[in-house]
Amino acid sequence: MFVTPSQASPSRPIRVAIVGTGAIARVSHLPALRALAAEQPLEIVAAVDVDAASAKKFCVEAGAGRPYTDLDRMLAEERPDLVTLGTPPRFHRDQTIAALRAGAWVWCEKPPCPSLEDFDAIEAAEGPDRGGPYAAIVFQHRFGSGSDHVRALLAEQAMGRPLVAHCQTTWYRDAAYYSAPWRGRWSTEGGGPAMGHGIHQMDLLLDLLGPWSEIRAMAGRLVHDVETEDVSTALVRFENGTMATIVNSVLSPDEVSRIRIDCERATVELTHLYGHRNADWRITPAPGVDPEQLATWRDFGVDVPSSHEAQLRGLLADLRAGRRPRSSGDDGRTSLELVAALYKAAFTGNTVRAGEIAPGDPYYSALHGNAPGWAPEPAEASA
Repeated sequence: MFVTPSQASPSRPIRVAIVGTGAIARVSHLPALRALAAEQPLEIVAAVDVDAASAKKFCVEAGAGRPYTDLDRMLAEERPDLVTLGTPPRFHRDQTIAALRAGAWVWCEKPPCPSLEDFDAIEAAEGPDRGGPYAAIVFQHRFGSGSDHVRALLAEQAMGRPLVAHCQTTWYRDAAYYSAPWRGRWSTEGGGPAMGHGIHQMDLLLDLLGPWSEIRAMAGRLVHDVETEDVSTALVRFENGTMATIVNSVLSPDEVSRIRIDCERATVELTHLYGHRNADWRITPAPGVDPEQLATWRDFGVDVPSSHEAQLRGLLADLRAGRRPRSSGDDGRTSLELVAALYKAAFTGNTVRAGEIAPGDPYYSALHGNAPGWAPEPAEASA
C-alpha cells in the first residue's frame, strides 16, 4: 500500500539510506552526503547490500547507519526520506518501486533501468499527488555552473540559434574489463556504451538543446565478444532544427567526452572525461561579435563542478519543498528514450521518431528489441 511521505521541514534531518555499497556508493554517494551534511540537517540511517560484510563495512566508513541485507526490512524499520541506489540496473525497477511505496524519494544511478517499460512502471509508482515521493536519475553532468550558464545562453539564444552539434563519448575498455561475467550482457548491464557510458553526454546534450525529433544510427561489435555493441554512431534532428552527430565507443585509447554546439554567432564546446569545471568550456565567437558581448558569454561565474554533490544539493532542496526534481519523470525518461531509439534505429536500419516506441513495440520492453543477431539466446533471455 502506498504511504504518503511527510514533507521534510528545514530543521528536521533528512534520513538517507544507501542501497548497494559498492564503489559508486563509496566514491561518489558517501562524499556527496558528507559534504551536504555539513551544510544542512541530514543523516545516514542505513546501508543495504546482499553482502552483509560490505554493508557493515560501509556503515563503519560512514560512521553512521545500520547495516541490512534486506531492503524491505530496512524500509519498514528505518522509514528513510531518501534512498540512493547504487545497484546493478536489473534491480532498479523493483528496488525503486519498493522505496517509493514506502514513502521514500529515490536517487538512482544510471543506467536508470533496462527498458522504457520498467521506467514507466517506476513513474506509475510515484506519489499520486503533488509532493512526491519521486524517483530521480543520477545525471550529474547536467549540473554545475558550466552547464547552467550554457543552458541559459542557449535558452535565450544569446549566441543565435543552435544549428549543428556533436556529442562524443569515446572511451577505452580492454578485454579484462569485459571478463566480468555481467558486463556486455543485456540482462545485467542493460546495454553497451550507448547505455552505460554515453548516456551521460547524451543526457547533457538533451538538457542543453531540448527535445529531439528523429534519429538514424549504426552499431557494431568491432573488438569485444559481447552481446551488446561496443561502438555506435547516430544522426539526430532536434525539434528546434539542430542537427547532431553522436558517437559512443569503448574502443578509443585517447579517451574524451565532448559536446560541441555551433550557433549562429558562436561555437560552445565542452571537453573533459568524467566531470567538468568552468575551465573545460570554451566559447569561440563568429567574426564581428562585439568583445564586450563575448566577455559576457565567457563569464561563467563561481566555479561549481559537475558532480553528485551538485545534483544531490538540488534534489534535497526539492525534497524539502515537495516539488518534482530534475531528471525525474519525463525529464529523466527522455535520455532513456533516446538510447532505446538509437538501438532501434541501428538494429532495424530505419529512422525512428520521438514517441514511437510505445507499449507493443519490442524496443519498449527490451532495448535489444529481440533483433536477430543482437538479442540474447533464449536461455539467457529467460534467465
